[in-house]
Amino acid sequence: MKKAALHNLGCKVNAYETEAMQEMLEKAGYEIVPFKEGADLYVINTCTVTNIADRKSRQMLHRARKMNPDAVVVAAGCYVQAKEKEIQVDDCIDIVLGNNKKQNLIEALEEYERTHNADCNVTESEKNAKNQENDRKAEIKMEEIGKTKEYENLHLTKPGDHTRAYIKVQDGCNQFCTYCIIPYARGRVRSRSMEDVLDEVRTLADNGYKEVVLTGIHLSSYGIDFDKEYHLLELIRAVHEIDGIERIRLGSLEPGIITEEFAEGIAKLPKMCPHFHLSLQSGCDATLKRMNRRYTSSEYAEKCELLRKYFPNPALTTDVIVGFPGETEEEFEQTKAYLEHIHFYEMHIFKYSKRKGTRAAVMPDQIDEQVKAARSEKLIALGHDMSKEFRKFYIGKNEEVLFEEKAVIGDKEYFVGYTKEYVKVAKKTDKNLENQIVSGRISGMLTDEILLFE
Repeated sequence: MKKAALHNLGCKVNAYETEAMQEMLEKAGYEIVPFKEGADLYVINTCTVTNIADRKSRQMLHRARKMNPDAVVVAAGCYVQAKEKEIQVDDCIDIVLGNNKKQNLIEALEEYERTHNADCNVTESEKNAKNQENDRKAEIKMEEIGKTKEYENLHLTKPGDHTRAYIKVQDGCNQFCTYCIIPYARGRVRSRSMEDVLDEVRTLADNGYKEVVLTGIHLSSYGIDFDKEYHLLELIRAVHEIDGIERIRLGSLEPGIITEEFAEGIAKLPKMCPHFHLSLQSGCDATLKRMNRRYTSSEYAEKCELLRKYFPNPALTTDVIVGFPGETEEEFEQTKAYLEHIHFYEMHIFKYSKRKGTRAAVMPDQIDEQVKAARSEKLIALGHDMSKEFRKFYIGKNEEVLFEEKAVIGDKEYFVGYTKEYVKVAKKTDKNLENQIVSGRISGMLTDEILLFE
């Protein structure tokens, strides 16, 4: 039996796709092994959201080749889609699967094997002539992603997480924020049919999963390619009706999706987790305009208030970019004060990364890396303080926790899990609580990031 190892880089959508490819390989008879020496096949699902992501993608591809020079190395996803010319001359790659082509993994492997076996039967001089004729080694499976309207047909029955299943329901983005390479790597909005989503959720529920997380590259746009209308609320309501699913969580949302109708609608659904990741990027209107974000800071604040109107103490999380071209010290301080005012549960802080091909890459007044680093450190510290304060709110309160696994914290073993707000808790017990929802009282803080559950 051939051995396959997979490695994922990037977002939850990538993670879903990697797990789907793993299931394909298992069905095709491969043994899945850890990403280390000894595999016959290495599949790396790459990311290109930042320069660091590009570098990590290259490193993992070259590591795979080094671990087994005779293995087949497959490069898939965003990095290879955005860097097609570069990967064509990278001799560590055997097969390239662009976005919308990961569904063709087994077919590509079979084709590669046929070609490789054919090469084994030719003379050395014929091989050399063939190599001179071709200026690249990799077999490229890629399409012009900006023009495709097809949603890639991927499915999961048993994600790697034992209790929580991420479900990809949408791909692509139409927003074209000035800093973002993703629309060029992922293409335009393409939504998965509701029937297909519900079939997968039912299968996951039958396999014991209690929580599902709906994800997409631009989740808020789910359904607009059907009939120019937004259908995310309709999808959430349909998932809510499936027996066995006890929690529904959402991936990253754009502020525009949060309307009175949407907030009121999801608040009526008992399975809905009051945990909302609203992408912000900056608290300064001038910076938001340069970013081509389609809201103002006051409009964003209104969306947060809407969620707080319908949910008691919802967990609001966000993304923030520091050091965007032209961001003055005054604009940064405006953002910092705004973040304190909104008071997020968690913030993901990113230093602006110049992406070739985007409008921001050629904007004047690019910010020095040391300035970016200093601003990032300030916001990370602020985020830590606000996160700790949010967790303290739950001390003394009764909560429901979906437990996941055992973990050693300090020198003791606990079962750990998450509340609906995605607050991590730990319980000292000898019982096996994996995949069980348990009601109990939060008694205190075990660490700055973990609450103690009784």
